[in-house]
Formats: sequence, C-alpha cells, structure tokens
Amino acid sequence: MPNLNTDSIKDRTFDAIVIGSGISGGWSAKELTERGLKTLLLERGRDVQHIRDYPTTSKMPYEFDHRMEVPLAIKEEAPIVSKCYAFREDTMHFFVKDKEHPYIQEKPFDWIRGYQVGGKSLTWARQTQRWSDFDFEGPKRDGFAVDWPIRYDDLAPWYSHVEKFAGIVGNRDGLPELPDGEFLPAFPLNAVEDYFREQVKLKYPGRHVISTRMAHLSQPQPIHLEQGRGQCQMRTLCQRGCPYGGYFSSNASTIPWAQKTGNLTLRPFSVVHSILYDEQKGRATGVKVIDTNSKEEIEFFAKIIFVNASAINTNLILLNSQSNRFPEGLGNDSGVLGRYIAFHHYGGEVKARYEGPLDKYRTDGRKPGYGYVPRFRNLHKQEMNFLRGYAAGFVASRNFYSDTGDIGEPLKENLVHRKLSPWNVNSFMMGETIPKKESQVTLDKEMKDDWGIPQLRISVDFDENDRRMLEDYFEQYSEMFSAAGFKDIMASKREGAPGLDIHEMGGVRMGHDPKTSMLNKWNQIHACKNVFVTDGACMTSTSTQNPSLTYMAFSARAADYAVKEMKKGNI
Repeated sequence: MPNLNTDSIKDRTFDAIVIGSGISGGWSAKELTERGLKTLLLERGRDVQHIRDYPTTSKMPYEFDHRMEVPLAIKEEAPIVSKCYAFREDTMHFFVKDKEHPYIQEKPFDWIRGYQVGGKSLTWARQTQRWSDFDFEGPKRDGFAVDWPIRYDDLAPWYSHVEKFAGIVGNRDGLPELPDGEFLPAFPLNAVEDYFREQVKLKYPGRHVISTRMAHLSQPQPIHLEQGRGQCQMRTLCQRGCPYGGYFSSNASTIPWAQKTGNLTLRPFSVVHSILYDEQKGRATGVKVIDTNSKEEIEFFAKIIFVNASAINTNLILLNSQSNRFPEGLGNDSGVLGRYIAFHHYGGEVKARYEGPLDKYRTDGRKPGYGYVPRFRNLHKQEMNFLRGYAAGFVASRNFYSDTGDIGEPLKENLVHRKLSPWNVNSFMMGETIPKKESQVTLDKEMKDDWGIPQLRISVDFDENDRRMLEDYFEQYSEMFSAAGFKDIMASKREGAPGLDIHEMGGVRMGHDPKTSMLNKWNQIHACKNVFVTDGACMTSTSTQNPSLTYMAFSARAADYAVKEMKKGNI
C-alpha cells in the first residue's frame, strides 16, 4: 500500500511527470516546463550536478591509481559493463554495477546502463545525424515491421529546434540520405581522412566521406552562452563530464534550463515501479515510485506522463503497469509491447596502414571528430542479399613510439627523441538491424530486483541479415582501402553480444494501426492518451544513424502537442 505518511496528495500532484532524466527525459522536462507545466522529473539513480559532480574531469593520468585501467576485481564483479568502450577508471562512477541490477539473458545481451541524473547523456559518443525519408519509408518499402506514421517533413522543424539549442557541428553536405541541419562550424578532417574522402569521391560515385556531425560547441551562439556553456576545448575527455559544457548533456543544458523556469521538481533516487491507471476515468493518473534507498513506496500524480526511462527500462515499466483493463501492460491491446526490439550492429572493423603524408601530424585543431561514411547500400532500391544497410566511421591517426632495442646512452636518446609511426586508419560499421517479433523483453514471473520489481528477461540475437551485411561491409571497405593505397588491410569481427552497441530500440513502437503498434504519430499511447513515450522504445525501425538526435526531436514535438491537447481538454 502507498505510504500515507508522506506529503499530502496535493504536494505530490503535478501537471506532468517525466520518467528518466537522460537525453530524451531532459528534453521532455525542458519543453514542458517552458510551456508552464509544473513538472516532476524522476530519476532512479543519484543526483549529478553539472561541474560539481564530475570528480575526474581535470585529473591527469598519473593521478589515477591504475592509470585509468579498470582493476581486475572490478571487471570480475562487472563482467557486462566492463566490456563498454567508455568504462574506464575515470568514468566507472557513471555506469551501473552489474551485480546491483541483475537481469535474465535468455540469449546473450550486454545491457549497458547509467543510473544517475543525466543518464547516459554524460557518457554518450555525441554523434548526431538526422534521419531522412529513406529511413522513415524503409519498413513500408522493404516489407518489414510496420509503416512509420510520420515522414521526414513532420520531424524536420523539430530537428532544427533541438539542434539550435543543443549545438551541433557539421557541414552542409547536400546529401538526401543524410539531411543537413542547423550547424555550427564542423571539425575538419585531418590530412589522411581528407585524402580518403577525395579517393572515395573519385573512385566510388554515390559514396561520400564527410566530417562527423556532433553535439559539440565549436563556436557557441548566444543561446549556448545563456545556458552557461562554453566552447569545446577539444580535450577528448568527454565521458568524464565536461566542466565547460562543451558538449551537450542533460546536466549541462536541458535540466538547468528547466530549473530556471521555476516549474521543475527533480527527484533522484526514485525507481518507477509502474504507471497508475484509473479504469473509470480511462486514463493514467500518476506513477508508483519506490525510493531507491529507503524502499518506501510513494505515489505521484499528474495529468500527462512522459516515459523516458531508456528503451529497455521503458518497456519494463509499461509491462509492469498492469490493471484489469491492461493485464499485459499499459496500452498493450495489440500484444506487441516488449516485442520487435532492435539495435545497431557495430560488429566489424577494417584497419590498415598508410605511409603518406608523413610530413603531417597535427589534426588542424580537430580532436573530437572524424570521418563518417553515410549508408550507400540498398538506398534507392533493393540490390543486395540483405535488407537495409550500414554507415561507417573512418578515423586516421599517428602515434609516437620509441625504439627500445638499444641499451645505455642510445636507449636514453631514443626514449627522449620519439618517432612517429605511419598513419593508422580504421573503419567501424554501424549497421541497421531488422525488428522481429521474436526479439523481445518480458517480465520474469518469479525473480525480482531489490525494489520488488520483476526482473527483465531479454531474448534478442543477431540473424542471417546481420551476418550478410557484415560480410558486405568487410568486402567493400577492404576494397575501398586498397583503392586508396592503404596497406596491411585487416578486417575483424567484434566478438560480443547485442546490446554492447548501446543503441537498443523498439518494444513500444509507433504506427498507424492500434492493432499492430503502441503509439500514434505523436508518440502517444493509442489506448491511453495521456501517456507519451519518446525515448528509444518508440522506434519502429533503427536506420543506421545514431538515434539520440531523433529522440530529442520526438520529445520536443510530443511535448508541444501534449500541452496543446491538454489546454484543449482532450487529455
């Protein structure tokens, strides 16, 4: 039963509740509070305040006990999260400990999580590309999943809206498969990245190498200075939390902005158990929360609810929100809740060596960015033995090394006067996976976590489409590298399970038909009109682009619609 000794129901009642404070939740809170709604922002983890709570942000490598390496004992206690590229001694405090938050892997799945205010917006890779109609029209054209209920034109103004506020670097490349946005000056390609761009342009019509589009302030505008953020210092220590606010995060941007309105109440240490549903009113009335530390049960109430708990946790919350009306989870008349989970496939890379130009080392001021090759397979028509396609990153770098073959005085000289290696080049695939009915998450009937919530069972795997796509990626990039004059080309498959790519999507997908989808074109649950889902769970398909910018745009668009509908008395 709810604890009736808490504050009065009036003090626990708001206009809106947002579940989750990561990228999408921060945007939902910002947009709702700006429109005058008293908004409660719930976060299951601890509070992290911008600058104050970035304990490693200015440390030198020698100030870490293990020189930023993760000790073996911690790896053994965290075998899943320690696989993540960003999990290091300087960032461990921003990641979930596996033992404290168990789940059941029906098939191997590496679930990477960050439970704190700001969520994974503190540790994300900051890549931000718009989707195009090649992506929104993909399921209908290629005959998988269901048709998206929107197209690019529906989201384009909201992409512009969030880009201007967040700050996105990029060039106007004029590519229909990767629409241009509201860009700050791009980080330039270095000499070898630009050389590869020229070679691809010359030898592979229809393929392009561009500078990455990233959520960094290369040249802050007045709106960014008003947020209290400053120019990116190109330290490449982003996952520690940036004290300058040089990259976008909820902590540096949207949450403080929402707080300035006076309409935000932020409550960390709040594990959402379920969404409350009033069967007589036919609407959600609030959420049930378990205090993370005390395990106290508390209910909060609101007219509208935004679920932004991150894709898999959003599925968990909705599945656990059961009532006589919705015995299989809130809004789940279609039976698709928890199904059609998909992800990005980062399963391969191609490396090589390049011996020119050896007179170049500096990156011309570019540090966070690199090259990006948009998808070129199956773009205008189905032409391969797999559906959809892949994009890829391209990075070129040189390293210093010392000749340690001598002894005595020659060895000292070699250690002091280091040499530069040839250029190392590296490409990594970002493939689209196909949502399938059997790819799903469910609630375990017996196992519960420390807060009395059913543990999640995850059953997601690679398929033949993924394998064929990976083979084509290896073939094409090995050929492209050879054509560019690169040597010692080596293709390698990344061993690991789905999930490590950290772009899980789906389970609460959008669609036209309530019989085959959970959400309408406004990210609104078909069968429960005052609940909106705007994080990765809402995605009908995955595309190849990094998804966070699309989550931001969905959140802003849905918040605008929800407030207008609330004022009309429709929800």
